[in-house]
Amino acid sequence: MSEYSLKEALQKFLEGSRLKSGIQALQIQDIWEEIMGKTIARYTDKIQLSGDTLIINTSVAPLKTELVFQREKIRQRINEAFGKEIVKEVVIH
Repeated sequence: MSEYSLKEALQKFLEGSRLKSGIQALQIQDIWEEIMGKTIARYTDKIQLSGDTLIINTSVAPLKTELVFQREKIRQRINEAFGKEIVKEVVIH
């Protein structure tokens, strides 16, 4: 029987769990300001992760337009922060 560290055991548990995307969404929220800056973070209403799709909600029309143009950059920055591809698509609402 192989032994795992607590971190490895939690990662293995989360990989097969339905909690995975919820926890990753919380982690994205924690680093959102660092990735996108204070202004964008302040006017972002909600961030969700559904499977490998990141859903960003904002009620500020000019910000929504800007985020639409930056979807690929957002995807790259988040995946870079996690060190693996967790987001394949970004949807702005």
